[in-house]
Amino acid sequence: VLPEIINGLVKSAHIGIGRDGEKCKHSLTYLVSSDEILMILVGKICEDLCVIIGVEKLKESILINIVPEIIETAKSGDSLAFLHSCLILLNKCLACGLHLVLDHGIISAEGTTLGGDDGIAIAYMLALLDSTDIPHPPLECVFTVDEEIGMLGAAALDMSVLKGKKLLNIDSEEEGHLLVSCAGGASVTVHFPIHRRGAQGDRYLINISGLKGGHSGVEIDKCRANADHLLGRLLKELLLFDDSMRVITVRGGLKDNAIPVSSEAAIITKRGNELSSKIDDFLDILKNEYGETDPDINIKLTKVTDISSKSIYPLDEAENLSFIMAYSSFPNGIRSMSQDIEGLVETSLNLGIMDTFSNEITMTFSVRSSVKKKKDALIEEIITIAKSAGATFEIKGDYPAWEYKHDSVLRDIMTSEYEAMYEKEMIVEAIHAGVECGLFANAIDGLDAISFGPDMLDIHTPKERLYVDSAARTWEYIKRVLIRLCK
Repeated sequence: VLPEIINGLVKSAHIGIGRDGEKCKHSLTYLVSSDEILMILVGKICEDLCVIIGVEKLKESILINIVPEIIETAKSGDSLAFLHSCLILLNKCLACGLHLVLDHGIISAEGTTLGGDDGIAIAYMLALLDSTDIPHPPLECVFTVDEEIGMLGAAALDMSVLKGKKLLNIDSEEEGHLLVSCAGGASVTVHFPIHRRGAQGDRYLINISGLKGGHSGVEIDKCRANADHLLGRLLKELLLFDDSMRVITVRGGLKDNAIPVSSEAAIITKRGNELSSKIDDFLDILKNEYGETDPDINIKLTKVTDISSKSIYPLDEAENLSFIMAYSSFPNGIRSMSQDIEGLVETSLNLGIMDTFSNEITMTFSVRSSVKKKKDALIEEIITIAKSAGATFEIKGDYPAWEYKHDSVLRDIMTSEYEAMYEKEMIVEAIHAGVECGLFANAIDGLDAISFGPDMLDIHTPKERLYVDSAARTWEYIKRVLIRLCK
């Protein structure tokens, strides 16, 4: 987790951490052009870190006591020492832990995501393992990593050691709902190679913000705006209006399975004084399109006056054109609805991560479908567009759909116990989001699996919250089900 957090923070400060040391060291050369710039950038890392892990009150202490050390290591050009100093900063902040807030029976974390998805399942399983008085059949408690970025832990797990044939997957966020099927998916990362060349004009920063975001599986049906996708549309509009406009950097999103709430592009243009009205017109279009789902959507245009920014050249003219045309052509959101289950999204994609390095721009898409052929076709569509601009690609975290099991003893037990405890029927459903049950069901012959959990809202966002009463009821429900499974 630590390298991922540091990588994200360094990216947010416009320091390109690449896949090799040379690229990283080359990027650090830009960073150390002056102590003033360096202080600003490292300060940005500290601010982002404090906000992300909910310790914003420590910001002043961190800037006074730790930043000087980070600056010295960055000035040396030693990328490993620089990252090590950042890790020291991170560890000092993490020692403070989450600042939990309990308000009217709802628990959340101050300034960051709670991690109830899926920390609550870990809590339930540890409580069972720790207990000596809860009746249950023999249990195998499985803890996996990297579920949110492609189920990489479950995909790498040697499931041949598992003996159980019934799987209780505590990874759903709505009490009283029993999940019995889900979509398959994959992550597709596109790499646009870029060459930079000097250009005349003024530099501007375009920022799209105010979007609601959300989970790209659970909430894709809400048709919310994707900040990365909107930026591509805007850049195309600006290029058609002003052919002198060239891209310097594009950035947006941190997870491929989260709908980005903001994005930004640094550009250079000779007609900067004419862009504001064009952007205002585009914003009016977006407000008309997303007035219900994203009423606070906003676009800000800021002229960059920092002379140091001129050390990074924009894309050359040909690549600028091919990149923007490809970027703006990528599909987004819902592609088709299920013909079998009313209201269920069948196929979709989400551009969740976008970043710029010294010699490439990367974009990572989360692709989902309950029909394998349609998933493969959508991946091929992304690849075809990418190749049109000379880009390469890689596919990771490919996981199968979890098919509905018509004859399920476990589903019958779960629904009957729920009805006895709550005195109402349980809702049995399929979802478009991916869960690990598909991987387990494909690896373990005859596996009977379901997924459930307590009430949680706005997972994967700083607004995430868990209803304590629901978590307590779900705990009692789990114990009832385990007793039934003993028989």
